[in-house]
Amino acid sequence: MDAQSGRPRAQARDGKIGIVLADDHAVVRSGLRMLLEAEPELDVVAEAADVESVWRYVKGHRPEILILDLNMGDESSLSAIPELRQRHPETQIVVLTMQSDPAFATEALRSGALGYVLKQSAGDELVEAVRLAAAGETYLTPKLGGLLASMSDGLDGGCDGLTARETEVLRLIALGHTNAEIADQLFLSTRTIETHRSHIQHKIGRSTRAELVRYALDNDLVE
Repeated sequence: MDAQSGRPRAQARDGKIGIVLADDHAVVRSGLRMLLEAEPELDVVAEAADVESVWRYVKGHRPEILILDLNMGDESSLSAIPELRQRHPETQIVVLTMQSDPAFATEALRSGALGYVLKQSAGDELVEAVRLAAAGETYLTPKLGGLLASMSDGLDGGCDGLTARETEVLRLIALGHTNAEIADQLFLSTRTIETHRSHIQHKIGRSTRAELVRYALDNDLVE
């Protein structure tokens, strides 16, 4: 029996695309469930409010699709995507998020997600992304697709695999700006800048500000 819907799992999956819906806001989940289940072939078999519940419901229901919010409470689910795909390859992942930074979309898709949809664009886009992911095809919100195309020269061509956004963040760090100042300049949240900084440190194998500055100087990112 599905604890969320009260229906037997076998009945809920009969001829339909089973979906686990993960978002930490109950009102958002309720609206998304109505949107998805208005389509005859889609069925939300469980709702998860945190990353721990995601693991439990994916393991228990083996859904065709996991719709995954990137930030649930204080947790980032982005880092869970590779292991989710490894442990449950039968479940395709569609990210639904407020994060409009192309770097997050790139990271999510590289990690194994097949879809990346912005919450402000949800609706028909989400339904299309779910259908495509169930067929093994990729969907990226058109707004981000255009941005990624314009940044294509920097996505894979930076030093040590840094994206264009990460290179810009590193340059600003080397110029002495704080995370908060960088966030203001790039119109991002401080938390997003912290995430970029963590990715940068991992990719280039440097951790202290002095090491980041030296790396930027050695690679002509600043004069």
